[in-house]
Amino acid sequence: MPSRSTPLTRRLALGACLALGLSVSGTARAAEPIRIGLVTALSGQSAKSGEAISRGIGLAIDEINAGGGVLGRPLELVARDDEANPSKGVLAARELIQRVGVVALVGGLDTPVSMALVPIANQMKVPFLGPWAAGTGITRNGAADNYAFRVSAVDALVDEALVTYAVKTHGAKKPGMILVNNAWGESNQQGLTAALKAANLPAAGIEKYEAADLDMVPQLTRLREAGADTLFLVGNVGPSAQVVKSLDRMGWSVPVVSHWGPAGGRFDELAGPSAAKVHFIQTFTFAGNTSPKALAVLDALKAKYPAIQSMADVTPAVGIANAYDATHLLALAIKAAGSTKGPEVRDGFYKVATYPGLIKTYDKPFAPGQHDALGPQDYVFTRFRNGEIVAVTN
Repeated sequence: MPSRSTPLTRRLALGACLALGLSVSGTARAAEPIRIGLVTALSGQSAKSGEAISRGIGLAIDEINAGGGVLGRPLELVARDDEANPSKGVLAARELIQRVGVVALVGGLDTPVSMALVPIANQMKVPFLGPWAAGTGITRNGAADNYAFRVSAVDALVDEALVTYAVKTHGAKKPGMILVNNAWGESNQQGLTAALKAANLPAAGIEKYEAADLDMVPQLTRLREAGADTLFLVGNVGPSAQVVKSLDRMGWSVPVVSHWGPAGGRFDELAGPSAAKVHFIQTFTFAGNTSPKALAVLDALKAKYPAIQSMADVTPAVGIANAYDATHLLALAIKAAGSTKGPEVRDGFYKVATYPGLIKTYDKPFAPGQHDALGPQDYVFTRFRNGEIVAVTN
């Protein structure tokens, strides 16, 4: 005979189900991913750099999740392609913050895009973490409540390093500038002008070009006629290659000391054999790097992406390394905060003590008023060799 349930047993059963439901619900909430938003160029001439940033974040997330995640929750990357367009970057950032609910934004390649995203991060109190764009004003943005952090180069410091390198390596006495006509070029014009003044060196001239220009011979001719003995180059992959090809057409063999734009894609293919003559700054290279951490990360990279066949396939390593270290530092900040709330995570960055990273061992990398984790001591000059970025000293 079927058993009859009493009101008491029904209440007990209902209570058990509710308790179980609450327990399952609580577990589900605890396991809900902590989402990190990435806004970067994933298409176009700089897509290779965007891919490197994405891979660096992915490797770090794999390691963090294998260790139990953060606050008992796994990390998850949600990426959007800004196509190197500030307007598209802004739309992507708002969507990631408001609809996806990311705990932090990682800003990608272009200084103009990052400069457009920082006010949103500050206004919405969501940490912004830069693994590439070097515009000085990204972190030094004048905000009373600053949410922008960076694990990358900084234009003001890079420009000092460019001037020092040009003098030491090429004996520069009257260098000229050839700069992209946008916020990144403006940032470096200010930095290079200040660095040259500090070194008591005159500038042969300052020339600008548009990112879509294919011929820089007129600008370069003016610099040659002004007596430039070295060129400082600032631009992304495509236009940097056009500068080199314009120099070839002119038959002008002049040392070129560059910001790291050439590292962002197929510079050696686009510029031709003269690409190897351009020396550019980086914060990391796998080439010749025998540190245990570098070897372990490289092995993990090859395992995760079997299509990697040579060191040229991990170029630009700087995107991988900066993003990898930045993601680990973000995880430590969330852990230190004990929360995923924006203001608490921001303050969590200040509590990060020591982290043995890929680029270096970080010791209290951030503090109020100091939102850049890397400095001149972390820069290395490199060039292309057979499709691979190698240190000049190698």
